[in-house]
Amino acid sequence: MGAAEAEEIAARLYGARGSATRFETEKDDTFLLDCAARGKFVLKIAHPSERMEELDFQVALMRHLEQRAPDLPIPRALRDLDGAELPIVTTSAGERRVARLITFLPGTPLDRTSATAPQRERIGEILAKLRHSLADFSHPADGRAVAWDVTHLLDLTELLSFIPDGGKRAWTVRALERFSEVKPSLDRCRRQVLHNDFNTSNLVVDHASPQFLTGVIDFGDAVRTAIAVDVSTALMNQMPKTFDHGNRRDLFDEPRDVLRGYLRHAELTDEELRLIPFLSMGRLAVRALLTCWRAEIFPENSRYILRNTEAGWAHLEWFHSISTAQISDLLTR
Repeated sequence: MGAAEAEEIAARLYGARGSATRFETEKDDTFLLDCAARGKFVLKIAHPSERMEELDFQVALMRHLEQRAPDLPIPRALRDLDGAELPIVTTSAGERRVARLITFLPGTPLDRTSATAPQRERIGEILAKLRHSLADFSHPADGRAVAWDVTHLLDLTELLSFIPDGGKRAWTVRALERFSEVKPSLDRCRRQVLHNDFNTSNLVVDHASPQFLTGVIDFGDAVRTAIAVDVSTALMNQMPKTFDHGNRRDLFDEPRDVLRGYLRHAELTDEELRLIPFLSMGRLAVRALLTCWRAEIFPENSRYILRNTEAGWAHLEWFHSISTAQISDLLTR
């Protein structure tokens, strides 16, 4: 969808007149809508294949957080002029698609800047508070299967053929083997609805703010999953973009800051702490499998799809280089 059509939809449905600028995204058409004095918003036009109940789940989750934890930096979902939360539009291409307008949270995505140790601890604190705020939330669609949920890693093995031959495929295969060994323990872990995608492009920050983390966005991968999975995803996404095997002790130097902040507000069992490094490794494998596959299917969007994949190869190689016992001990010592 082009920006002009997005502007027309925003004006017609929401009375929001402004200029639209496209965001890079995985599958939705998403625009920053600048309405001048009225402020900025985010207009999302869902992919035609998105199920209505899953979009309703995301909106219901955001409304739950608005009521339960209004201090958390979460976008607000807005209703259209008729009071609808998920209005359906017919696009110029003849597709029926669901529109959403949400508030815009100013700041810089963390993947474009850096963070100090105390700032990373703040990220962990917000993740813990988000977990507590969602502890009693449920929705008929919260048990959906999300490919990015590490719980389903072993369902992606058929995508191994899209991983380049040689070391990269060997590292991914080894990650799958190790994950299969801990999967029974993961299946026994505590579960609830969680964000499931605390990656640096979904965290908006402001170095001038004492809060630092000014926005947590994109609940598109939220799902009922293991608490340990949610934490492992956040930790994996704090691993360094460049990694020198000779000069670094391990990949969890920065992620431990996030864990330290998290544990101030939420507890983890010894078993969860033992599993989290394996789940972080598993998330790296999920990213390798899904992005290599999707980049081949959608070459026109491959730059966005593969933007984090290259750094992940060095991370998988590092996991490959250490023993299973060492992985178990990374966070429990």
